[in-house]
Amino acid sequence: MPANSKKEISKEIAVFGGGCFWCTEAVFKMLKGVISVEPGYTGGTLQFPTYEEVSSGETGHAEVVKVEYDPSQIKYRDLMTVFFASHDPTTLNRQGDDVGTQYRSIIFTSNPEQQKQAIAFISELNTSSTEGDQVITEVTPLKEYYPAESFHQDYFTNHKENMYCLLVINPKLEKVQKKFAELLKDPAKHVIQ
Repeated sequence: MPANSKKEISKEIAVFGGGCFWCTEAVFKMLKGVISVEPGYTGGTLQFPTYEEVSSGETGHAEVVKVEYDPSQIKYRDLMTVFFASHDPTTLNRQGDDVGTQYRSIIFTSNPEQQKQAIAFISELNTSSTEGDQVITEVTPLKEYYPAESFHQDYFTNHKENMYCLLVINPKLEKVQKKFAELLKDPAKHVIQ
């Protein structure tokens, strides 16, 4: 191999909707093996939707994040584990005070293997549940995906003092940090102050 060539990084795409995409983006950005996280919209009928249109609940789109990751560093199953632990997958069209179909729990799969794994994972969760609440997360193949407006990209990083970030995102990140320390890029870097 020539001295100036770099090893090609293996990349795969995972798309998750688990409530407000500001929260979901902040969670996945902490994980090792995650190359990029982009908030966006998918699952509906309107082409090139805006945030205002998706927020109306009339488009069928969900707020999602597109996670580009290196499967040699983090497995799809690990991403699903963090996804299910960082939101409530048992509540229909709601995460906390965020209500509507745009906040539904959903996995958009990029290939048949992801589809198979996601369905099996949900079955495992439902079989092992001792609380009686069943996971209602939808699993569907990814079709058209639309990136969210630039204001929504890196929202937590750029607005840490925002009340929503302080009251909703910070507690979610703290929970993930405690529960999944072995999956963090740099545990010391992600300590919430």
